[in-house]
Amino acid sequence: MPKNESLNKILVLGSGAIKIGEAGEFDYSGSQCLKAIHEDGLKSVLINPNIATIQTDTRFADQVYLLPVNPQYVESVVEKERPDGIMLAYGGQTALNCGVKLEEAGILQKYGVKVLGTQVQGIKNTEDRQLFKDQMTEAGVPVLKSKTVTNVDDAKKVAEELNYPVIVRVAYTLGGRGGGIAHNEIELHEIVERGLNASLVGQVLVEEYIGHWKQIEYEVMQDYDGNNVIVCNMENVLSMKVHTGDNIVVAPSQTINNHEYHMLRSAALRATKHVGIVGECNIQYALDSDSDRYVAIEINPRLSRSSALASKATGYPLAYMSAKIGLGYSLSELVNRITKSTTACFEPSLDYVVCKHPRWDFSKFEQVNRKLGVTMKSVGEVMAVGRTFEESLQKAIRMLAIGNDGLVLNRANGKKYTEEEIEFKLSHHDDEILYNVAIALKMGISVERIYKLSAIDPWFIDKIQNILNAEAKIKESELDKSLMWDIKKLGFSDNQIARAKGSTPDEVREIRKELGVVPSVKQIDTLAAEWPAVTNYLYLTYGGHSHDIEIPKDDPGIVVVGAGPYRIGSSVEFDWGTVNMVWGLQENGEKNVSVVNCNPETVSTDYDICTRLYFEELTQERLLDITDFENPKGVITCVGGQTANNLTPGLAERGINILGTSAKDVDRAEDRSKFSAELDKLHIGQPRWQAFSNLNEAKSFAQEVGFPVIVRPSYVLSGAAMKVVWSQEELKTYVKEATDVSPDHPVVISKFMLNSLEVDVDGISNGKEVVIGAIVEHIDSAGVHSGDAMMCIPPWRLSNKIIETITDYTKRIALTFNVKGPFNLQFLINNDQVYVIELNIRASRSMPFVSKLVKMNLISLASKAILDKPLPKIPENKWQKIHNYGIKVPQFSFMQLDGADIALGVEMQSTGEAACFGNSFHDALAKGLTSVGIKLPQTGTAVVTVGGTENKEKLLSSIAKLKQLGFKIMATEHTAEFFEEKVGGIEIIHKISEPERLPNIADMLYERKIDFIINIPSTSTIEKYVGMLDDEYQIRRKAIELGIPVLTTIELADSFVKTLEWLQHNETTKDPIEPYDPIE
Repeated sequence: MPKNESLNKILVLGSGAIKIGEAGEFDYSGSQCLKAIHEDGLKSVLINPNIATIQTDTRFADQVYLLPVNPQYVESVVEKERPDGIMLAYGGQTALNCGVKLEEAGILQKYGVKVLGTQVQGIKNTEDRQLFKDQMTEAGVPVLKSKTVTNVDDAKKVAEELNYPVIVRVAYTLGGRGGGIAHNEIELHEIVERGLNASLVGQVLVEEYIGHWKQIEYEVMQDYDGNNVIVCNMENVLSMKVHTGDNIVVAPSQTINNHEYHMLRSAALRATKHVGIVGECNIQYALDSDSDRYVAIEINPRLSRSSALASKATGYPLAYMSAKIGLGYSLSELVNRITKSTTACFEPSLDYVVCKHPRWDFSKFEQVNRKLGVTMKSVGEVMAVGRTFEESLQKAIRMLAIGNDGLVLNRANGKKYTEEEIEFKLSHHDDEILYNVAIALKMGISVERIYKLSAIDPWFIDKIQNILNAEAKIKESELDKSLMWDIKKLGFSDNQIARAKGSTPDEVREIRKELGVVPSVKQIDTLAAEWPAVTNYLYLTYGGHSHDIEIPKDDPGIVVVGAGPYRIGSSVEFDWGTVNMVWGLQENGEKNVSVVNCNPETVSTDYDICTRLYFEELTQERLLDITDFENPKGVITCVGGQTANNLTPGLAERGINILGTSAKDVDRAEDRSKFSAELDKLHIGQPRWQAFSNLNEAKSFAQEVGFPVIVRPSYVLSGAAMKVVWSQEELKTYVKEATDVSPDHPVVISKFMLNSLEVDVDGISNGKEVVIGAIVEHIDSAGVHSGDAMMCIPPWRLSNKIIETITDYTKRIALTFNVKGPFNLQFLINNDQVYVIELNIRASRSMPFVSKLVKMNLISLASKAILDKPLPKIPENKWQKIHNYGIKVPQFSFMQLDGADIALGVEMQSTGEAACFGNSFHDALAKGLTSVGIKLPQTGTAVVTVGGTENKEKLLSSIAKLKQLGFKIMATEHTAEFFEEKVGGIEIIHKISEPERLPNIADMLYERKIDFIINIPSTSTIEKYVGMLDDEYQIRRKAIELGIPVLTTIELADSFVKTLEWLQHNETTKDPIEPYDPIE
């Protein structure tokens, strides 16, 4: 038992839906925390509305509550469960801020709940910007010149004292949320106003700007006795100019000297001891190597994105160890889980280079500002391990799954810039900064000049030059053994080499293997091979000539391919699928299961989940290297989203046994033209379609069926380059984009059916039987991507006849395509007719939602189907017998993405999701909306602006109901005229573009006199940002920055208003979810 014998039940707060700055790292850290609690025989209670995570499976916690993480809901759980302690460090800023509020409101004291780990005062010491500054000064750790302010006028005075540019940092936030760099008073006003709104305590710090300084981080562990150790030190390649979440990060640091390392190390130990850290924390420094001056920027008193990276980089499980310390253990009592022979006091030592690279998804957002700064914008990240920085960097670029094979020699030739343009881009970082450094070097711009402009240390620029030198050598030299080893050690892939030589990757692979140039399998062992490691935590490198482990020849295993980095459309739900597949295989007798993945934020890259973990790129070349080494009985690609699925044909063509649905059948479903032709043979309805190879064919089809039409490429996820097109001019633009995204497969154009309902079906088949998990209805009408739509089980607008038709179509399609494993079908319902949109023969993003609500683990069933085991007898209509409503609500991160418009379309934009269950539709929806930060006011002011008479007619009943509920309704001129005549009592408010006319929306937004906005855009055309419609965009953008909810679909507005009415007479339920039903 832990030293703290008074503990019996622990409450853990999760981080909620995935958002920029607060992503899957908290699923990983929370899962580790729950594992540590369980090991000590204690009960655990989890509050987290993130339905997609493995953490909210009842396997990890004794009780799971899918509820908003706010004081109101947490108090209700505390009152019911009566925990002895609460852990706040494993749910990001959401959990920390909630914990502070609980303490300040006296709720923890009222119920006798102890805060385990860093106490609330320690949290305040680091999160409150003024307190942090004071604490560092007391600890003898320097800080920047700065001042905390609570209003714009004071901020302006401070900025004048410090001189522009200045940095604005926001108290009690993460991911740089709300902050920014202000170069003048106008920018300062906007950033401070946004920041004050984002802060828990209405406080921002205005700080001197030191963008050219190095950004260094240390991960520190400290126990209750004050013993502390440094677990990892990391360096940010892009200096202080860029938030660490958007930075390329290397571990260990590469450019600081021994004196600097120990100076910062000593300061880290002093600082963490002084502020009162118990458990784990991350401290960030700015370092000026020219003057030896350094300052502490911040301390995160919790597990973080950096700590997840450090855990995976070193093999030292920070979250697990931190939880054990919270339970009362000291560092000397804890054993290193990799060596099993050293204690947690041993500081890790690395004999390899780790490179973390962010994954951005700017292409999903029109008008978004791609510039990088002190506000984080990346959605996910990858981690690469190599023996050189060059190898690690080029591997990381491939891991991003953005179509690039490395820093050079990519399919696209790169952009052409003048010297003036490239110098501007070097000093204004965007997501292509490293490619721009390479372009600058090729232009002959000196290393010193690039350093002056970019603040990237010359050491890193020299490494990029090494890659360029190797590129030139590949092009001009014969591929002999020596050259092949040299370029492979620098991270060049077979694809890059083939492109340089005008050959194919298969030919390069054949030559390479004939020369004996193959990668070695190495262990991550935490102590640079000084102590033997007992876990198989592995990576591949060309910086070695022998393998660290051997594979048992008599027990061929199974390799499961993960999903890679989190990004829009492929998030934590695929990690849930990967982990559940591994568990399912193990439960069905497969003891030798390996995982390949490259995402440090995941549970699937936890080395004790599987037999062997390969922290590697998800490319055909690397999968073939691993299968050469493993010689497995088969590879599973159906749980890693589209990235893994896209590997299926290539692996199968090269003799790899794909377990589950065959590559040929996957291709029949993914290739839009082949899939549509199969539906025709089955006489199953689908929107009219045509595959085309040139623009004229597309134009004539569109003219024939009439606009709008939808353009769909093949083999894509999350609607990449999928567009609803309303005119011939738009068609020309989007056809080119679609063919760029899907160059090797046909692009299909089909009739877009307005005013349709959309339905998803998740299921499992073994080729003979089909199990339907649930029929899931979208609340939003068709035209909003399924990943952005709110979803409900059970469907409430579908007739029995339509449900029977969907059931019939689902079974026939699954059997026709010989599905063996998981699948997802999407349908349109239009005028009581059922049409099929697409079939995904893989795990889907809605499977965790369906599985947890219906209490039937679909991936567990899929593992049986893949292994050719009979499926258990499950009632055909099991999903119809559930007694709860479940509603899944998308989480958007527009606040972090400067300029992005929040109007939704067929390309997915949400970064995560929450789901809540309830006794009624409105019970579940109220909790779901609250979980993603949408406030549900009881009274107040609503602003309504609606395009088109048809949309206004559809909203009429909602506006009338709002009026009955006592809300003040203001509307723009034409909207006001319509509703005044029908409802009455509507006040006119004028557009942002008419500042002289009062009352004006801009003024009311800034003065916080608006509680929510209903803004229904009139069209989705390419011209939506010009003229009159630019006003709508300005309203939406400004409201998001000020934290005011904006409802942009009629269905959401209607559901929202009805839920407000329901809440006036009812209270939401607060019940834990039930575990999965056992599968025989």
